[in-house]
Amino acid sequence: MDFNFELNILEVVILIINLMLLVLYVLNCMKLQKLRKNYSDFMTKLGKGENINEMLVKYLQKVDNIENENKEIENYCQKLDRESKEYLKKIGMVRYNAYKDTGSELSFALAILDERNCGVVLNGLYGRDTSNIYAKPIENGECKYALSKEEQEALKIAVNKK
Repeated sequence: MDFNFELNILEVVILIINLMLLVLYVLNCMKLQKLRKNYSDFMTKLGKGENINEMLVKYLQKVDNIENENKEIENYCQKLDRESKEYLKKIGMVRYNAYKDTGSELSFALAILDERNCGVVLNGLYGRDTSNIYAKPIENGECKYALSKEEQEALKIAVNKK
């Protein structure tokens, strides 16, 4: 009987502890529910009528979209940068009088080059009775044909442009 009595006391103690744990669990669940409601109300007020969590999710989606668009723009700019090396963008021009009997420097030498100093030199000769234009190819800032003084000057101006 003595052993049985100890078991009953032990069972009662365990039962009391379990009841206390159950009460604590229920109280914690109620506090958690109240905390969730307060959090939801706070987030709704903070979001001016919208739930701030939903707003943050939308915002993060927009940020991801913008990041993707920026990558596309960067790739496009890099492509343009590569292609622009081929564009004729360095220009040098010299006006002069080709003949003694003409004035106003109506003749010209025009060098048009790309970033690698490849392109063309045009020489426009204006006379009272005639006008001619001559073209000479330029590779790496050099011409395999003889250049006039004015053509050389126009080429030098174009090559030195940044």
